[in-house]
Order: sequence, then structure tokens, then C-alpha cells
Amino acid sequence: MSFARAGRWLRALALLAVAAVLLLQLWYLGWIVLYRWVNPTETAFMVRERARIEAARPGSGIRHTWVDYRAISPQLKRAVVAAEDARFIEHEGVDWEAIQKALEDNRKRRRPARGGSTISQQLAKNLFLSPERSYVRKGQELVITYMIEALWDKRRILEVYLNVAEWGDGVFGAEAAARHYYRSSASRLGPEESARLAVMLPRPKFYDRSRGSEYLARRAAAILRYMDDVSIP
Repeated sequence: MSFARAGRWLRALALLAVAAVLLLQLWYLGWIVLYRWVNPTETAFMVRERARIEAARPGSGIRHTWVDYRAISPQLKRAVVAAEDARFIEHEGVDWEAIQKALEDNRKRRRPARGGSTISQQLAKNLFLSPERSYVRKGQELVITYMIEALWDKRRILEVYLNVAEWGDGVFGAEAAARHYYRSSASRLGPEESARLAVMLPRPKFYDRSRGSEYLARRAAAILRYMDDVSIP
């Protein structure tokens, strides 16, 4: 094969790769437009967890009940924003200040203790992506995050996040979490309960098994002290 012919093949392959990437972004965009008005019935994380649970415990499944934004306690909304993304109202999807602070903290600790992801970024990952860590996945997460921020308002972002976040082994969303941990509804969660649920979010399966964790109690107490200072939609 001549160099000229090989070059043409390489250009064609490059164009096909670019076209595939663009088509994938349009696919994500289509779902994001739909989810602006239609509540997602499941996410990529839910699909993965359902398969895992059913393989381990045939006949079991995940617990998930969608509830309207107004049916979720304002205390839980404040606690989650305080714990996960204090500048949620202010940023446009990515909090670069939080990322920089996380990098500095991780450098001091000499281990990746913090990630700096916003609620919008976590939602993008939960809806469409896998939990694997790679630059490609992170790049796609950023693209989806900016799509969501461009097309949804902050209220819708928080509503969907609170309804799809993982809160335990097979437990998804605020309503299922309230019933699983407190035999209550998401609308009736108080400040202390909300603070504990918010702290569970980074490691939901661990805290589902370790509800008496001293760190969970200390962190929840800290969130409780300043959660009323954050702004929510």
C-alpha cells in the first residue's frame, strides 16, 4: 500500500472517529433534553447495581421511588448541598476553586481523599457513565455536565440528583433512603437525619453497613452546624 493511500485511509478513519464521538454527544444531548421534563426511570448506576444484586441474590432488586422536588425535605436539600457542593447555586457546573482545594488537600495527605466534583458532575456520572476512573470518562463527564447546566435550572438538577443518588446497597433516591434508614418519607426528614444521609453519599454502601461510624456522627454534626447557611433552589 502506498503512503498516499495509507494517508487517505487514516484520514477516513479519523473522520469516522470524530463522527462517532459527535453522534455520541448528540445521543447524550437528546436524553438530557428529554430529562428536562421527563423523570428518568433508571440511570447507568441503577442498571449496573440491579444486575449485580440480581446475580448475587436472585429475585432481589433495587429500591427506588421518585418524588417531586416539593416532597423532599428542605433540610435534606440543604444538608446535601452543604456536604457535597456548597457553591452549587453559584458555579456553572464545575467548581474549579473546589477542585484546586481538593488537589492541595490530597497533596498534603499524600492520598486522594477528596475529589472536588460538584452535584452536577456527580449527576452526569450517575445518569450516563461508569464509576471507572480515567481521563476519557472524566472528559465525557465534563461535557455532559455543561450540557445539563445549559439546559436545566438548578432546581431541576437538584431534584434529579436527590432522586437518583445511591444511598445504600440497592437504595436509590431520597424517598427510598428515608424509608430504608428511618422508616419515614423524604418529606418528613429532620435536620439530624438529613445531615447523616448527606454524609453517607460518598460511600453509601459502607455507611449502610457501618451506621454507627464515629466519623459519620462527627461529620454529620459538622454539617448540621452550617447547613442552614447554604443556598438552595
